[in-house]
Amino acid sequence: MAPSSRLGGRWSLPALVVLVALLGAVVVWTRQGDDPPPVSTRDAVIDVPESPGSDRAIQLDTTLHLPERTPAPAILLPHGFGGSKEGVAAQATELARRGFVVLTYSARGFGRSTGRIALNSLDHEVRDAQKLLDWLATREEVRTDAAGDPRVGVTGASYGGALALSLAGVDRRVDTIVPVMTFNDLGQALLPNAGRADRVDATSVAPGAFGDDGVFKRSWAGLLFSAGLSGGDVAGPGQEAQEPGQDGRGQAPSDTAAVPPAQPGPTAPRPGAADGACGRFQADVCAAYTDVATTGRADPRTLEVLRRSSPAAVTGRITQPTMIVQGEQDTLFGLDQGDANARQIAANGAKVKVVWYAGGHDGGSPGPELRGRIADWMAFHLDGKGADPGTGFEYTVVGAFRSSGTPSLRDVVAPHYPGLPGADPVERRGVPLAGGEQVVVNPPGGNPAAVSSLPGLGSALSRSSAVSSRLAVDLPGQAAVFTSEPLTSQLLLTGASTVRLRVAAVPGRPVPDEGAVLFAKLYDVDASGVRTLPGSAVAPIRVTGLPADGTPVDVHVTLPGAVRPVESDHRLQLVVATTDQAYANATTPAAYRVSLATPELAAPVVPGVNATSDVPTGALWGIAIVLVACAIAAVVAWFRRRLAADVDPALTGVPLVISGLTKSYPGGLTAVRDLSFRVEHGQVLGLLGPNGAGKTTTLRMLMGLITPSEGEIRVFGHRVSPGAPVLSRVGSFVEGSGFLPHLSGLANLRLYWAATGRPVEQAHFDEALEIAGLGDAVHRRVRTYSQGMRQRLAIAQAMLGLPDLLVLDEPANGLDPPQIHQMREVLRRYAAAGRTVLVSSHLLAEVEQTCSHVVVMHKGTLVAAGPVEEIATGGGEASFRVDRPEEAAEVLRGLEGVRGVSVDGEHVHAGLNGTPRATALRALVRAGVAVDQAGPRRKLEDAFLELVGE
Repeated sequence: MAPSSRLGGRWSLPALVVLVALLGAVVVWTRQGDDPPPVSTRDAVIDVPESPGSDRAIQLDTTLHLPERTPAPAILLPHGFGGSKEGVAAQATELARRGFVVLTYSARGFGRSTGRIALNSLDHEVRDAQKLLDWLATREEVRTDAAGDPRVGVTGASYGGALALSLAGVDRRVDTIVPVMTFNDLGQALLPNAGRADRVDATSVAPGAFGDDGVFKRSWAGLLFSAGLSGGDVAGPGQEAQEPGQDGRGQAPSDTAAVPPAQPGPTAPRPGAADGACGRFQADVCAAYTDVATTGRADPRTLEVLRRSSPAAVTGRITQPTMIVQGEQDTLFGLDQGDANARQIAANGAKVKVVWYAGGHDGGSPGPELRGRIADWMAFHLDGKGADPGTGFEYTVVGAFRSSGTPSLRDVVAPHYPGLPGADPVERRGVPLAGGEQVVVNPPGGNPAAVSSLPGLGSALSRSSAVSSRLAVDLPGQAAVFTSEPLTSQLLLTGASTVRLRVAAVPGRPVPDEGAVLFAKLYDVDASGVRTLPGSAVAPIRVTGLPADGTPVDVHVTLPGAVRPVESDHRLQLVVATTDQAYANATTPAAYRVSLATPELAAPVVPGVNATSDVPTGALWGIAIVLVACAIAAVVAWFRRRLAADVDPALTGVPLVISGLTKSYPGGLTAVRDLSFRVEHGQVLGLLGPNGAGKTTTLRMLMGLITPSEGEIRVFGHRVSPGAPVLSRVGSFVEGSGFLPHLSGLANLRLYWAATGRPVEQAHFDEALEIAGLGDAVHRRVRTYSQGMRQRLAIAQAMLGLPDLLVLDEPANGLDPPQIHQMREVLRRYAAAGRTVLVSSHLLAEVEQTCSHVVVMHKGTLVAAGPVEEIATGGGEASFRVDRPEEAAEVLRGLEGVRGVSVDGEHVHAGLNGTPRATALRALVRAGVAVDQAGPRRKLEDAFLELVGE
């Protein structure tokens, strides 16, 4: 092996890098190969009272998941509505592997547990959970704070999350909670704004507007009621997603042991679907659903049933550290529900952390990374392990880029959740909307209805594409539309936008007793008109008391909470519709006039910093080793370039010298062979040759993109190599140039220059733009440019910094004749300033008119080089414009060596074949022929074809 290919006489540099990378991979593989800690389980059936003071008992089917080491803190893990303990077994196994004792159970009325569903009533499901805490306190595997007081946290999703909140509000033994995608007030969740007179405007508040009654979420409520009717172990809304390849228990080893009931006594019969129309629901719950499903409105008894099943009844008593996790894709329990929980708990002085994630009832349960953060919260607050998770605010931004069908995600962290004690208020950005007063019609029966989402199916749709957020359909005549101008910069919506509307009855048309029911939604509309409804959510509005004479009423509307990056050049579009298939629509035909009370939408913005997701430690070790290896390689390469620096002092004033340049490829292909030429200051040199001549290969070697096999290229005396500093004196436009279409030409140039890392004062933007001749068009978005303007912008980009050598590859491609003329002037002006231009082109006539010098290549070799005029004429034909053409032709035929004389009107053409043109001219004058013009006739194209043998 030659010494130059060795590194210090030992390993070659590539071999060393590969070896270190392989070692890193081995480290990652060996560290990730450890088996997870074992988890054992204990099944038990625990008796609890059927109701307060009852001597009858119901049975709860439970499983205790035990870690490798006990005693340990405990976690109570309830399931979502319609599910059972099997649906949370995989998460329980994860938590047990983190060192917790985890108790899962099927709530009354679900799975194998008996009893009737009371919707997390304080007297039923919440008391059941208290009895489970009693039972945990008796287990030797569970760490206790005092007799009868287990060290315990509670987490769950949806129905289970509400249980966690309510239990913490009534039982001080609970040490910390993490409710996930759950509700605060079930009445407000299913009938937004029912019985509500006002509401504080916050980051994410109850969507809609004020009225006496809410608007019923008919589709979601029907799905929930059906899940309770079945009485089986069904996968209902809110159930934890089962991990792929796992059974309900997460493939944990099972060590079942019968445990005596905690409170033996007479058992209540097990109800089932055969119990009639109410299934496994309690009678009052069934009656409440029947009432609202039939009428579309809730009476006070129904609201009271929903209220006593809601955490809102006890959140004023929660002081435990609370991590609230709410989904950004959730038309059942939106961000407003998590917002209400956060504010009510924080008002008690409790520590509250809020996390919004890219999921929900329409987007899926938390993934492994977020479940790990929930476990971290529990570890710190139950066991004092790890770093303090703090009380900040985190939200996930879903990007536009997709990999394998999955959108890109980034987490943003803010120090505080806006509006909580000690935090700053919500920052809002005004977005002007345009649109006059519009009449909208509510059809008889509320049908056909607009579509905003498909409750229960949104999760499946979101996993396959962006269909769920683009599903919305507004029907003609049923919707008023108000649209903003294109945004000039990105707007990151974070929370609930607000707007004031003006609603009036149409005079002469009856006003329904139920009031005007409207649905407001905010779209993101891209430049091509494609609309996206963030979160697929709408804000229902019921406006009562509209005057029949058409007097308008101003309505303050809070739109659904959402996280959406609205890009520059996009528009925001507010739509107010009269129907929505997910809700109970007004059935009485009516018409309303809708307009903007104020012309501006208030969009919430929560500034934060991008957070880096946690990476497994094993992967970090491997990545660190590979990065160190790459750093070593970069340092060695830098030193090798420094040592190989080569400057010829005699050529420091010459822009370009190519000597003996050869480029060969494996297989015997030689693209360039022994090429040599020189370019001086002030020249515009054209590099000509047919396809395959080696022009592009030569330019790529000139730019340091590929390395020559032999020979050298010197720019101002410096030998060119990849990354050579002298290349900063070269401006290039090779093989096309890409621009960001939504930015202006000037913004593109500034962005490009910033990427070079050079001072902005060295860019000379004004001079480059003046030479390129773009004028005011440089301030327009590039997507509006013609091909010629794009080419000139590319030339301007190459001219930034006013490089001494400008290299252009086919700059006239795609241009029409006027644009080519403008391009010719650009290049001439640039060279006239004392700089040098090298142009590769196949337009021979254009090169003849633009370039001062030319290099002709054929099959990788140099054919000719020199001034254009010399190459074009080369002692060839001459043309004379005379007053007596026939007589002039006879004179020329008489000259020795002249042949091929022809007459063309006033012109006489002759092949001089080495005879000086001046000799022919004197002969014509002596013969008395008046010569008006004399010059070469042969064009560059003729010379080119002759030189390349075609």
